[in-house]
Amino acid sequence: MALLELNGVSRSYASEGGTVNALDNVSLNIAAGEMIAIMGTSGSGKSTLMNILGCLDRPTSGSYKLDGQDIAAFDSDALAKLRRERFGFIFQRYHLLSHLSALGNIEIPAIYAGYDKHSRVERTKELLARLGLADRATHRPNQLSGGQQQRVSIARALVNGGEIILADEPSGALDKASGREVMNILKELHSQGHTIIIVTHDAEVAAHAGRIVEISDGRIVRDTGQLSEVNPSFAKNERPMAKPHGSNWAMFTQLKEALKMALHAIVANRMRSVLTMLGIIIGITSVISIVALSQGAQKSMLKSLRETTGNGFGVSRGVSGDEHAANIHTLMPADMESISALPDIENVKPYIQSNAKLRRLRFDITADINGTGANASEKFGLPLISGRDINEDDIRTHAQVAVIDYIVREKLFVADENPLGQTILLGNLPCVVIGVTGKATGLLSMFTFSARVLIPYTTASTHLMGRLYLDGISVQVHDGWSVNDAQAHVQQLLEQRHGKKDFHIDNSGDSFVETVSQIVLVATLVISLIAAISLVVGGVGIMNIMLVSVTERTREIGIRMAVGARQRDVQNQFLIESVTICLVGGLIAVAITFVISMIVNFATDLLKMEISLISIIVAFVASTFLGVIFGFLPARNAARLDPIEALARD
Repeated sequence: MALLELNGVSRSYASEGGTVNALDNVSLNIAAGEMIAIMGTSGSGKSTLMNILGCLDRPTSGSYKLDGQDIAAFDSDALAKLRRERFGFIFQRYHLLSHLSALGNIEIPAIYAGYDKHSRVERTKELLARLGLADRATHRPNQLSGGQQQRVSIARALVNGGEIILADEPSGALDKASGREVMNILKELHSQGHTIIIVTHDAEVAAHAGRIVEISDGRIVRDTGQLSEVNPSFAKNERPMAKPHGSNWAMFTQLKEALKMALHAIVANRMRSVLTMLGIIIGITSVISIVALSQGAQKSMLKSLRETTGNGFGVSRGVSGDEHAANIHTLMPADMESISALPDIENVKPYIQSNAKLRRLRFDITADINGTGANASEKFGLPLISGRDINEDDIRTHAQVAVIDYIVREKLFVADENPLGQTILLGNLPCVVIGVTGKATGLLSMFTFSARVLIPYTTASTHLMGRLYLDGISVQVHDGWSVNDAQAHVQQLLEQRHGKKDFHIDNSGDSFVETVSQIVLVATLVISLIAAISLVVGGVGIMNIMLVSVTERTREIGIRMAVGARQRDVQNQFLIESVTICLVGGLIAVAITFVISMIVNFATDLLKMEISLISIIVAFVASTFLGVIFGFLPARNAARLDPIEALARD
């Protein structure tokens, strides 16, 4: 039985002028171990015949059998398996991948066959030594002569065994000496049992074969029928290669090798890869930075308010939302003293609020007047920069003293003048300046616009405002005690004292944090969505670049298919390239964001950037998603390329 058997095979192509018959009713049998030359002029159909024999193409009609099995029953994956495990291609133009070394080019079929790395490297080195290229393993094609490149091509055809060698004009691009070397290698392979099929237009090359089949206008016009010496005992590999155990492990190995090939392609086209990543880098950096700023703002705001209000809450006169609250005068200093006696209360601070015109010499300014308790500057988030704060003695003696903020100092005093010990008028009340505060710290500075003066609440009550009732009481709870329980205790106490509920309790800090947090969250979502548009733009850029890449690398895809790559192998490679570009872009974006956060956090205390682990995870998930979504179309296009057309592309 013949190894290769063609019966009435025809192959036609549609063209603008009609149908072109490249092969017309060709019947041909080739025995195992035979060395045959298919000879013909350009356009005779010999290349089409070779493509059908090598399972790169299918006949339009007729049958082609390999070892008695009809190839028509084989799907694309089965044909790819035949190409990588039983056939070996030697091309006139070598068809080596320029970005790979000689060793890397040779092992490609073994990678697609799923062979173990150690085994295939040993096999590749063995072939290089056998073909006189042991010292050229790491050289790339442009560092090799034409004869050396063709020997690398021969080694690639043999790496998986190369039972059937298809040589297309194997010496056509070589000088005579190199051509003779290649033909001698083919004759040696024939003597070892390989089936050699040479496609050529050169009668001198064809003469090396024991059998010559001449083809013209798609028909066989001559077949010498003289079989060369046949060695039927073909050994696939002198040193068989090992495959990983288990299909899952083999798949993992192939994906790992696909990742390596993808990285090779990315490194080989550095500039294009960087430009492709740019949109992803900008988009992910924007999104992570916005989220980090939002989280930093919330954390800074919470810290500032906690420093101001402590672990506590406020009591104000009037029921919350009551328009008559200003007319309720029942919140008295005695209430404050009763609250301070509760076991879970650490301290209380009263406050009385008003405003007045401040005067000194020829200067005047309108300011907020806050009558409060001892150490009041902390409550308002105002750092004391000179002098002292209000103390208990000031409260007890109704001292006419004042702590002014930096705005009052700038308006009522000249630049180099020391305000401490100076007297200012609050309305008609003279007060001595005992302290000066700076700008409010943290996010409170964003909400502090007016001038402020702090005075003892007893002074405000008796000397300035002429009333005993308080506007509110700030209550701080002992650490570790429940704020909610303390609120309930205070409410019960005041209702008993007043006989009714004419006050309201609120945790203003938490309420403020919740309100502003909602505002920040909404703003963050809106801005993040806008920033996410750049991710989509970056993804479209990736798709465009990958489509261009597929076009530029069409010949490479054809080579990979010719040596046994399945459609899913090609698709996986381009998908992995796309995902890798996105992941590397995401990694660079995270690094850039960290640098930006360091600069922002060092440059200002107003806002801090807090980069969370979840935002980094989301960045990488988004990168992977973009790589898959926008890389799928180019990858699918690459996988669907016709190997013959791809090989013919320059």
